[in-house]
Amino acid sequence: MTDGPKPHFTSRAEAELAARREREAAALRANLRRRKDQQRNVAEPKPAPDEPQLD
Repeated sequence: MTDGPKPHFTSRAEAELAARREREAAALRANLRRRKDQQRNVAEPKPAPDEPQLD
């Protein structure tokens, strides 16, 4: 399987692509951090209150 020649990007297009990839990477890291925090909150049992709370 042969790939064709790589597309030629201008320096501006390369900079925009790099910036987009950085934003996507940051969003993925934030999403992973949020998912890990949610999983930790589910996994940790909450302590039972000593007295029932009246609302």
